[in-house]
Amino acid sequence: MDALQRRGGPDGLPPGRQGVSSGGRRVEMTAAVLLGILAFLIVAGPRALDPVNIAWLGLGDPAQNYLGWLFFRNADWSFPIGLNPNYGLEIGNAIVYSDSNPLLAFLFKPFAPLLPKPFQYFGLWMLICFILQSWFGWKLAGLLSGSIAVRALGAGLFVFAPPMIWRLRGNLNLAGHFLILASLYLALRPGAERRRPAWALVLAAAALIHAYLLAMAATLWLADLAGKTIRSRLPIRKGIQELAIMLLVMGTASWQAGYFSVGTGTSAAGFGLYRLNLLSIVDPDGWSYVLKDTAGGGAEAGSNFLGLGIILLAVFALTALIKRGARFARAVRAFPVLLGALTGLTVFALSNRVGFGPHVFEYPLPGFALKAANVFRGSERMFWPAFYMIIFAVLFLIVRGKSRRTAVCLLSLALAIQIVDTSAGWKTIRKKLMKTQSSTWATPLVDPFWKEAATRFKKIRWIPPGNLTPKWLPLAAYAGTNGLGTDAVYLARLDSSALAQAQRKASDSLNSGRYEADTLYVVDDSVLRQAVFSVDRATDVLARVDGLNVLAPGWKERPASLPLPDEVKLTDVVPPLKIGKKLPTNLAGPGAAYLSRGWSSPEAWGTWSDGDTAEIVLPASGNVRSVRIEAGALVTPEHPKQNVVVKINGTEVLTVSLTNRLENLIDISFPEAILEKSAALGWIRIQLLFPDAVRPKDIGVGDDDRRLALSLLSITAY
Repeated sequence: MDALQRRGGPDGLPPGRQGVSSGGRRVEMTAAVLLGILAFLIVAGPRALDPVNIAWLGLGDPAQNYLGWLFFRNADWSFPIGLNPNYGLEIGNAIVYSDSNPLLAFLFKPFAPLLPKPFQYFGLWMLICFILQSWFGWKLAGLLSGSIAVRALGAGLFVFAPPMIWRLRGNLNLAGHFLILASLYLALRPGAERRRPAWALVLAAAALIHAYLLAMAATLWLADLAGKTIRSRLPIRKGIQELAIMLLVMGTASWQAGYFSVGTGTSAAGFGLYRLNLLSIVDPDGWSYVLKDTAGGGAEAGSNFLGLGIILLAVFALTALIKRGARFARAVRAFPVLLGALTGLTVFALSNRVGFGPHVFEYPLPGFALKAANVFRGSERMFWPAFYMIIFAVLFLIVRGKSRRTAVCLLSLALAIQIVDTSAGWKTIRKKLMKTQSSTWATPLVDPFWKEAATRFKKIRWIPPGNLTPKWLPLAAYAGTNGLGTDAVYLARLDSSALAQAQRKASDSLNSGRYEADTLYVVDDSVLRQAVFSVDRATDVLARVDGLNVLAPGWKERPASLPLPDEVKLTDVVPPLKIGKKLPTNLAGPGAAYLSRGWSSPEAWGTWSDGDTAEIVLPASGNVRSVRIEAGALVTPEHPKQNVVVKINGTEVLTVSLTNRLENLIDISFPEAILEKSAALGWIRIQLLFPDAVRPKDIGVGDDDRRLALSLLSITAY
């Protein structure tokens, strides 16, 4: 064992390699960079580096990442810089929530007019991740040995750790594990030179890449700051100064990236689902040819798998631990705060639903704690710092506990096994990244209508608005390519209050028939019936185009170069009535097809009204003269009746008072004048008004928050 290995610093680690010439450092840097490039080419291949190749980005999270950038590059400059209003419109927020790598987006946006169309930087980002993963892996291994062979092999093990490569299958930003390695290196290195600028760079970069990486880097920085302050290696005054500076750096970077644009939407749901399993580090989930998968490994099983090479190396490290445990314990005791931070992150990663294979132990959390935890609901990711610390600890035991020759042999064998065996997992990633190159995506929107619509409208909306709505991908791609804004998007977080307001606005449009003149609407099948009888057929078009229900306001008011699309009629969405046949309105009943607005989702028994009014729409027919409604009512001794006002096509025809919880019959006869008007319209619109609708929880019947009145069981036309 060389002298450098024997010379431990005050923290139990060597003070760093001494006496290396600048030329030697350049050689080592070059070697680390080349190692990262080689690993990238082995795992990902070169095709993703082509900036106009977007074929590999066409699905799921990568599509979201690219589309966020597409809208951002075409948007006007804003302040904060990261706002991206056309991607999401009212419910949209910022480029950080499309996971489009704000750091690179900020760097490339000034050159947007000069860049080719399309242009993607995500292949370059992956290459950067491999290079910097190698570089900081090299630096970490350098804390243990001055041997170039040890450094190179150690860096290789960090590069071929599955968690980083696993991210290439989905959220590409989270492949930036080099930020975790950089944070560990800054926390472990004995010296404190250039401490503040180094940490500021890491924390600012993390904030401009992904919130999870920022949370992990910030935790390690705080542990390092506290540890050095407690051990009097950093004066308290300077520690307070650093705390203020770094909070300012992180706050400014987060502000400009757009983190604060979502208001009430930072907390989602799912904490405890995407959790670390206690067997995760040995559960390959398809990432090993040798090891068997462990049942119940977690929602993202495989993303914390050590890899067979590192597991075998850990076995040899145990023998070194037995012989030289005192040295290892001394090194661990030198970083008590860091150890506590890693333990805390691991506990959070396990969540309150601790899993051991298929077995789960759950303990309750207060509501406020659960809400806070859901900000980082993918908790298993928080184990990554501890994961890399395990690799570092294994390297420590091998390098310090074995001779240099033995250590190099073991590391070489482990790296070879790691690369070959984990290919069981990353070969599928390579296949995706190496698919045939293309600068376009296949789209179902092929009708000439779409080309003309892009010249007529400035926005395209999905009704009802939401996140990850059906057909969001082709619609967002269409909007982005044609310079339109859209709320048909996929966002990591959105403003829940803004979404609720957008949904109310969409509902008002459906009910009133008033739509924004500059907006093309795509209507979901679930609300198509409402659109059918509210659309102004004198000016607007509601048609089925390429499998989508398209509502184009004002389309008939301007000459079109295309034939008018075939319009959707009531008979297209409402089946013919069978006279005298009872139509149940339960989950599988045919009666649910005639329910318009104001109803909850059908249940096994029938359907509740929801709100102060509800509608039934029947196709007009010369044979239909009346209808019978069989229903229950929300009545109790304290709330003894439900009055129901019945209107037909806006004309009041009946008022009934329901006092039975079950078995109420409402018979509605249609006046002749209304039937004549209905025949011209093509439908009969039955409006039910509920002046006594009430929330069950307000009258002591459960905790249901809906305003209920009528429990509809069946409809029968006569």
